[in-house]
Amino acid sequence: MIAINNLTFEIGARALYDEANWHIKPGEKIGLIGANGTGKTTLLKIIVGDYTPTSGTISMAKDLTMGYLNQDLLSYSSDKNIVHVAMEAFERQNQLHDEIETLLKKLETDYSEDLLNKLSDKQHEFELLDGYNIEYKAREILAGLGFSDEDCARKLSTFSGGWRMRVMLAKILLQAPDILLLDEPTNHLDLPSIQWLEDYLKSFSGAIIIVSHDRWFLDKVINRTVESRKGKLTVYAGNYSFYLEEKALRAEIQRGEFKNQQSKIKQEERLIERFRAKASKAKMAQSRIKMLDKMERVEDVDDDNPEVNFSFKFSKQSGRHVVTLEHITKKYPTIDILDDAEAVIEKGDKIALIGANGKGKSTLLRIVAGADTEYKGTAQTGHNVSQTFFAQHQLESLHLENQILQELQSFAPKHSDTELRSILGSFLFTGDDVFKKIKVLSGGEKSRVALAKALTADANFLVLDEPTNHLDMASVNILIQALQQYEGTVIVVSHDRYFLDNVANKIWFIEDQKIKQYPGTYAEYDEWYANRKLDPKAAPAPKPKQEEKKPEPVKQEQTENRSQQLKKLNQELGKIEEKVATLEKEIKAFEGQLNDPKLYNETQKLKDINQNYQIKKLELGEIQQKWEALADQIMELEA
Repeated sequence: MIAINNLTFEIGARALYDEANWHIKPGEKIGLIGANGTGKTTLLKIIVGDYTPTSGTISMAKDLTMGYLNQDLLSYSSDKNIVHVAMEAFERQNQLHDEIETLLKKLETDYSEDLLNKLSDKQHEFELLDGYNIEYKAREILAGLGFSDEDCARKLSTFSGGWRMRVMLAKILLQAPDILLLDEPTNHLDLPSIQWLEDYLKSFSGAIIIVSHDRWFLDKVINRTVESRKGKLTVYAGNYSFYLEEKALRAEIQRGEFKNQQSKIKQEERLIERFRAKASKAKMAQSRIKMLDKMERVEDVDDDNPEVNFSFKFSKQSGRHVVTLEHITKKYPTIDILDDAEAVIEKGDKIALIGANGKGKSTLLRIVAGADTEYKGTAQTGHNVSQTFFAQHQLESLHLENQILQELQSFAPKHSDTELRSILGSFLFTGDDVFKKIKVLSGGEKSRVALAKALTADANFLVLDEPTNHLDMASVNILIQALQQYEGTVIVVSHDRYFLDNVANKIWFIEDQKIKQYPGTYAEYDEWYANRKLDPKAAPAPKPKQEEKKPEPVKQEQTENRSQQLKKLNQELGKIEEKVATLEKEIKAFEGQLNDPKLYNETQKLKDINQNYQIKKLELGEIQQKWEALADQIMELEA
């Protein structure tokens, strides 16, 4: 389909690609990955012909059609409504439509047979090209990407850059080319739209090359991974998770080969050193020196996954309740966001706030952070809570004349320069980069500086709005490690599902203008939500977490002593522990059934078992909370 042979592409004195090779086959769904700056976007531009390689060849069929989504399309604008812009994908159908309209106009005065035959031919071709359904197709794809019927009547020029990009994506998908080249297609999509795009691309019959930092998205869509690294392109025959496993295996083999070769080299060097001075052995020594010079050296494995080597520092612990929301009502002129909603954020919670754009995630986040006060109800911050709020508009608070390192030094004096440089290195600022002034940085670079500042704050509560924007996969992994180590409380909005799944222990979503909660990881929530869509009665909707009430104290006479209270509480605790053990046994049994491949041939039985499994997990979560509350009472009495 496309053959890249010995491709070299130089920028100044630097070779971005050095005799790289890659053959793209029909129907392959490929993830093109690599660190920032390794040339992924450049390679796409070379393939579509925007850039010319320094040397090497790119061969493809003459009639090959390509659809290319790139970030340059953000600037595209039009006064046509978005349906008409998306329908521009149907070039031949639109041409035929105009020709048919012209012929129909002529037929008002000219009834010649020649004109009727032309009209018949045009209409037949139009019908063969499914021309009567192109508007329906355009509206269907626009709906999948998050546009309402009312949006479809609006001009493209009235939308923000991110929404215009969605229209460009719709137009490219409607073209149904032989190969799609998508550069960060999920950047401007919310979770429902990303999930819709996943399903669309999985069923797309042509080839796809995707550049994306969203590894969850890649895992769902691709069946090949190509890594751009050190000027070469390395192919892995699987999705991103397969790539990680395979790369680790290859690295282990390479590391073993490197150690064996180094051992052999040292042995040869010792022999050479021993016999170099002896005349009788000089010839042998020279022969071994030449052999070493000709030896093809095995490189040691680079560590592409650095670990976090800094720790969060905050001077005081928060109280148990970090933020309590009571009777929150928030409305805009055209939409109601929350109506008498309630929720509690507790110490140690790591909450992912998810949902479609326009449903109130950012509004709720600002209410939690105290940045929005125009609502009814109360949002009470708990005892000793110190907060840091990260959002894209925080970039405005950066001091433009400061160097990057100075910006962090002035904000986080408790951290050493080594720690600060380590944090900055995690966010792609290495070496002398830390001495760049803020004013010369791009928007993405400023965003990374602002995020680094947020992670060095003396705060026990982090409020993070889209923190993974502008981060590559390695930096996202660093952020994940940092937040996993963080002992404070977190609430985060993000469309990066891999990030959410590795950070969050609770999921919040807004439904029916209430704050709903799922007590678990994102992957568990995703499975529960998918089952609920198939059958809304499958599992009860998780209730928003209210302030935990301790069990009613056992009525006691004034004369009853502490030991008697402890005895009764311990008895109650024992009963709960028995219930926990029973539920855990039942859950394990369900998991055993779900792991049986034969079950997947019995759809209804599988569905029933999965429903009961989810209900038991929710029951276990609730009873574990009761256990914790009782344990707190017992510890207070024993103190």
